[in-house]
Amino acid sequence: MLGLLTPALLVPTLASAEDLPAGGTAIGGERLAESGTVVGVTDGVPSLPEDLTATSWIVADAETGEVFAAHDAHRRLPPASTIKMLFADTVLPQLDREALYRAQPEHFADVGPGSSAVGVADGQTYRVEDLWRGVFLASGNDAVYALTAMNGGKELTVAQMNERAADLQALDTHVVNPDGYDADGQLSSAYDLTLFARAGLQHEDFREYAATADADFPGEGEGEDRETYEVQNTNRLLVGAPGLDPYPGIAGVKNGYTSEAGYTFTGVAERDDRVLLVTVMDPEDGDSLAVYREAAALLDWGFAAADDATPVGELVRPLSEMPEGQDGTASDEGGSEGAATDGKNAQDANLDGAAGAAGNRDSSGGILVTTITAGALAVLAAGAYVFHRRHPLPTRRPTRQRKDDQAQ
Repeated sequence: MLGLLTPALLVPTLASAEDLPAGGTAIGGERLAESGTVVGVTDGVPSLPEDLTATSWIVADAETGEVFAAHDAHRRLPPASTIKMLFADTVLPQLDREALYRAQPEHFADVGPGSSAVGVADGQTYRVEDLWRGVFLASGNDAVYALTAMNGGKELTVAQMNERAADLQALDTHVVNPDGYDADGQLSSAYDLTLFARAGLQHEDFREYAATADADFPGEGEGEDRETYEVQNTNRLLVGAPGLDPYPGIAGVKNGYTSEAGYTFTGVAERDDRVLLVTVMDPEDGDSLAVYREAAALLDWGFAAADDATPVGELVRPLSEMPEGQDGTASDEGGSEGAATDGKNAQDANLDGAAGAAGNRDSSGGILVTTITAGALAVLAAGAYVFHRRHPLPTRRPTRQRKDDQAQ
């Protein structure tokens, strides 16, 4: 397991997002540190979508890491539940998906009032995989704190998340709690959230949960008499909503909302053998669907522009995956190198909330699969963080529309 670092040593704790400038870091390339919109305009590249109102956004190739366009990509803002992508990337590899957890009231003492919840009930037992569906689909803060208890508690988990952010070179991010609930100093950026999504998608289980449209969640009771109820993914580009169709080729990743953050969203989609990542933070329109409409418009633009666009930067690789002697700092062109590794170790599990043993898992729900082959190593040496697709995108089960949005 990665050694713990004091969170304050990683990113300065700041009172609010208003204290920060729009730029300020060259991670990913100098142009991404600029304020306003940056895009490589060349022949064949269509104009960016009109009426984009988001405070910050980014469009990138998930496989090569090339950033095609961005707006205030490094601006530090409250992330809301999109920070759960970092939580999952940090904690998911450490817990066996079949391990059992028994809910105890003290595990939920830090769940904020008004939090979204999947319905984890005191005294009931749950499989880890059920809790992860509660995190990804219902954005359940109760499920986050259940898994946090299994991982050793809030303080340990937050420290691990901050260290993982530093390893990912997500230097705009400071984590205060694992669920994204509004808190002084809890900040991230469109650039960093995209790094978290890209890193998380290296995990097969992460891909499966993020692409699940709906699932049955355990209710009250035990054994064969235990009831279940359906939970639907709150990602509207995945399941649709009145006035918004599901986005073709979408496969996750995570949405969020709080009163301070507004609406936030990171999505991944595939079209014509290309996989794009987009993050949108805090559109001016208070409509809960605006963040999805702007994300869909940016995805459409990205698929149309990617073949001809000149990259304005790149998504850098984790420091832990850099060759020895490389410091991981992006050059002016945003270049970085390295081969993939997994630096996390397993822990033991029990019903009362100790950490679960990580196992070698084989899930059929994957969308993007990482393999290191001779050909891939050559690409990695050139600075790419490559996804190799093995499975087609999953077919969604028919789903019921949710009537309203909870705080996510």
